[in-house]
Amino acid sequence: MLVSLKWLKDYVDIDLSVQELAGHLTMAGLEVDAIEEKKPAFSGVVVAKILSIRPHPDADKLVLCDVTTGDQVHPIVCGAKNIKDGDVVPLAKVGAKIPGGYTIKLSKIRGVQSEGMLCSEQELAIGDDASGIMLLPDDLALGKDLGEALDLTDIIFDIGVTPNRPDCLSIVGIAREVAAITGNKLRFPSVRFAESDEDITRLTSVEILAPDLCPRYTARIIKNVAIKPSPLWMRLRLDAVGLRAINNAVDVTNFVMMETGQPLHAFDYRFLEEGRIVVRRSKPGEVFISLDEKERVLRDDTLMICDGQKPVAIGGIMGGHNSEVKDDTETILLESAYFNPVSIRRSSKWLQMSTDAAFRFERGIDPHGQVRALDRAAQLLAEISGGKICKNAIDQCPKTIEKIEDISLRIKKVGDTLGTKIESEDIIRMLKSIEIEVKSGRDDTLLVTPPTFRVDLTREIDIIEEVARLYGYDRIPVAMPAVSATLTTEKNGDALAERISNILNGCGYSEVINYSFVTSKAVDLLGLDLADQRRNPVKIANPLTEDQSVMRTTMVYSLLETMRKNANAGSFNLKIFEMGRVYLNQGAGKLPEERICLGCLLTGVRYEDIWHFKDLQGDFYDLKGVLENIFEDLKISDVKYVSDVAEPFLHPGKACSLVLGGERIGYLGEVHPNVLDAMDVKNPATVCEIDLERLTANKGSIGYKDFPRFPSSSRDVAVLIDVEQEAETIIAAVREIDEELLEKVSIFDVYGGERIPEGKKSIGLRFCYRSGDHTVTDEEVNQVHDRLVKHIVALKSVSVR
Repeated sequence: MLVSLKWLKDYVDIDLSVQELAGHLTMAGLEVDAIEEKKPAFSGVVVAKILSIRPHPDADKLVLCDVTTGDQVHPIVCGAKNIKDGDVVPLAKVGAKIPGGYTIKLSKIRGVQSEGMLCSEQELAIGDDASGIMLLPDDLALGKDLGEALDLTDIIFDIGVTPNRPDCLSIVGIAREVAAITGNKLRFPSVRFAESDEDITRLTSVEILAPDLCPRYTARIIKNVAIKPSPLWMRLRLDAVGLRAINNAVDVTNFVMMETGQPLHAFDYRFLEEGRIVVRRSKPGEVFISLDEKERVLRDDTLMICDGQKPVAIGGIMGGHNSEVKDDTETILLESAYFNPVSIRRSSKWLQMSTDAAFRFERGIDPHGQVRALDRAAQLLAEISGGKICKNAIDQCPKTIEKIEDISLRIKKVGDTLGTKIESEDIIRMLKSIEIEVKSGRDDTLLVTPPTFRVDLTREIDIIEEVARLYGYDRIPVAMPAVSATLTTEKNGDALAERISNILNGCGYSEVINYSFVTSKAVDLLGLDLADQRRNPVKIANPLTEDQSVMRTTMVYSLLETMRKNANAGSFNLKIFEMGRVYLNQGAGKLPEERICLGCLLTGVRYEDIWHFKDLQGDFYDLKGVLENIFEDLKISDVKYVSDVAEPFLHPGKACSLVLGGERIGYLGEVHPNVLDAMDVKNPATVCEIDLERLTANKGSIGYKDFPRFPSSSRDVAVLIDVEQEAETIIAAVREIDEELLEKVSIFDVYGGERIPEGKKSIGLRFCYRSGDHTVTDEEVNQVHDRLVKHIVALKSVSVR
């Protein structure tokens, strides 16, 4: 929040330097992020007075002005029509610099010398009015620098107000903190005005149909207003805190909002059908055009401010285009209300409308401050528009917001919590300095009643925090907390994760950590089937963004998104993995099933870009080899790679399921090109996902055997099988016979080229034979080998080459 030092001094005397004040505010919990010195955007411009005006001898649209700065008269050529003799105006003398990089020079205009330039507000960057010369107050000293005369220099603090301190989203709120820091008295703006004889109840009424969303609504009517630019002092105040001046009616509502923290809204009364206000919920699909001229389609829980026939504002967020104040507006209905913070937050997020009003309402404003702000706005509007305030105000309060009273504060608890003793008299003084009511209770206890604008103070610990803040964190002695050493045991899952992580790191893979929240579009991007359980993710009730609106059901999307972001940054070679959770929806009212999974992704070159392995791309078998390293380290030897994988986001024929103990534990394969295109990823990628809990549940025991003392003997055989047939079926058939001498069988070659029948492939099998008590003979080996080969040939679609 931007805070003007000059505006701040309207409410509290400040005898600290700028740096000292910033330091004190920061130590009080209001961190000053930046300090800016605001200066005029011009130099060499002074206050001057027009002595005379006469026509230009050679130009119909120009006039010659004699302008005095008090000690010197300057001839000025000017084309403005809004000036007359005796007007006090800004004069940019020769050598003056004005916004836009212009330097005023001595010049001749149509043959007549001009010693400067009379300026408009826009030319001096003081305001937006470019219709004529800026007219200054008559009492300004002639010849004085305009920046000094108008007091345009200011100090602007950029304060980071935490979400729990909505009371500090106003100049008065910050001034209250300064008063507590300095011990000076807080001055509230004086509110006094005269009312006309016409009673407001004859003109309008307020009906609240949604008291849970709008517990209080107040209104006043001001008639005979003249809509025009606000006075300079108000425009400068608004500009200092980052708000653009619009007209006096709108500027007053913004000024009072920044002054008190209470948002207000001004309606053109003539556009309110039936002349009344109705506060209700929106209807599903109801369409509304807001002040920014955008069409909004509403849900059924949006709070709407309506007249007798139609909506005229989105409550607490933005007014409507159909009731905005215009240049010819004469009667204004001022709104000052309290809206439910949760409702405003929900609607603001849904409609994607972040406004200054919504920012304050959703954090919680003073539920008892509506009338005070309403009267302040009515007073200012009447003063600067010439309007008349109708008698009385409407104050509808169907639901009272209870004030929190008599919070018990134990003096000993304060000392124990802060680690230093603070006398009760000092505690009382500090709390009263920020308008907290304090009275004595029993047994060294104080009864504390926070003011209604401090919506964050509800518990004893909140009050203790206030004491610490006002006492000064820097005055609380530093002490190390007593920590007892306890023996902890490592969880089995942690050990497994560390073991897998070490293996993957050794294979050149880097660990990534992604959010468990993903976009709801992820299931469509991955092409998941309608019947797939993963297509129905758990939805986040209040997501931070639409890109994080559901819980992930697979790790593949997160890894591909990481790949996409790296590719956009120019990093195309990735070996990454993540161990985390996926969440499977179990239906309404039930917690999701959480599975701990390992996900890996490989894309780009296999090795670093060096001459020996130039452009050698990583593929399916690289990642398969990494998984085999993991299985070998975990002593899991019977993982099967089955080609009947049915993952729609994997490439057909380049993917497989991972099966252990008859149970599918994961999958491995290249990402489908359609998925890569949908995610705007150019390079091929290979991914895998393994359910770590299922992996470890099927982990077998480790067996031991003697080191072989006798040599082995091997035989090779080549068999022809169908291209679609998995070699694993051959090996499984061999193991079924359970020959004692057979130590192992493995594949040493796969061939499918010349002299191989179409639709077939050649598999080279190597059989290793060994006996534990003697050296095997060729005759023994041949007998066993022949039986195994005959068994293989007996299989369907298998023949020996």
